[in-house]
Amino acid sequence: MPALIDIRRRIRSVKSTEQITKAMKMVSASKLRRAQEAMFAARPYARKMMEVLGSMASRAHPGSHPLLAERTGTKTALIVITADKGLCGGFNANIIRAASQFLSRRNPEDVELVLVGRKSRDFFRRRSFEVRRELVGVFQPLRFATAQELATDVIGGFTSGEVDHVYLVYNEFKSVIQQRIVVDELLPLPRALADPKEPPLDYLYEPGPGAIFDAVLPKYVEVRIWHALLESAAAEHGARMAAMDAATKNASEAIDRLTLYMNKVRQAAITKEIIEVVSGAGSTA
Repeated sequence: MPALIDIRRRIRSVKSTEQITKAMKMVSASKLRRAQEAMFAARPYARKMMEVLGSMASRAHPGSHPLLAERTGTKTALIVITADKGLCGGFNANIIRAASQFLSRRNPEDVELVLVGRKSRDFFRRRSFEVRRELVGVFQPLRFATAQELATDVIGGFTSGEVDHVYLVYNEFKSVIQQRIVVDELLPLPRALADPKEPPLDYLYEPGPGAIFDAVLPKYVEVRIWHALLESAAAEHGARMAAMDAATKNASEAIDRLTLYMNKVRQAAITKEIIEVVSGAGSTA
C-alpha cells in the first residue's frame, strides 16, 4: 500500500495538469472565435468563386489558359495542411493518414509534397517522398500572403510542366467536435458538370477569355488555398478545445478517485494505530 505522502504528491501533480488543460481550453476557445469569424467570412466568396469558375471552365476550351490544360501525366503535387502543435486529438493524425492513403495509390517518384505545419513536416521528412516546399509557423498569425506564396509556387510548377496535378488535403471545420477530411483537386481547374436538362450556354468575354482567365484564375488558386488554411485553423482550435475539455474532465475524475483512495488509506492507518494502542494497553493490564 503506497504511503500517504505519495498519494498527496500524485494528487498535486494531477491538479497541476488540470489547471494547464483548463487554461489551454480557454485559450483555444478564444482563438476559435476569431478563426470562425474569418472562416465564415471567407466561405461564401470562396464557394461562389468555385461555382462561377467551374461553370466558365466547363464552357471554355482547355487550351484557352495554361491552368485549364488537362494532362495525362502522373506528376502530382500534394499540399498537406496540418497544425504546428499537438494536443488536439486526432486532428493531425487524421490528415497524415488521409495523405498517406492518397500517396499509397501513386508512385513515390511522381509525387512532390508541399508541407504546411510542423506536424506534417516532421512526419514526411523521414519518408521517401520529395518535399517541394515547407512552411512552418504560418498560423501565428495567419496571413493571406502565405496563400499567395503557396499559389505562386504551385502555379509555377503546373505551368512549367513540373507537375500535372495539384491536390489539397486539409481539415474542414464542421463543428467544435467534428472535422471533415477534404481531398480536393486544385489544378487543373475542376470543371462543373453541365445539367443535361438545361440548354447549352456560353459566355461573351470582354476583353477576351485569355485576359479574363489571366486575371481571375491565379486569384482563384489563392482563394482556394486561403480558404483551406482558414478552415484548418478553425478546425485545429476546435479540436484542441474538445481535447482539452476531455482531458480536464479526466483529470477531475482522477483527482476524485485518488482522494477517495487517500481517505481509505488514511482510515486504514488510523484504524491500525488504534488497534496497536488497544492491544498494547491490553497486554500491560
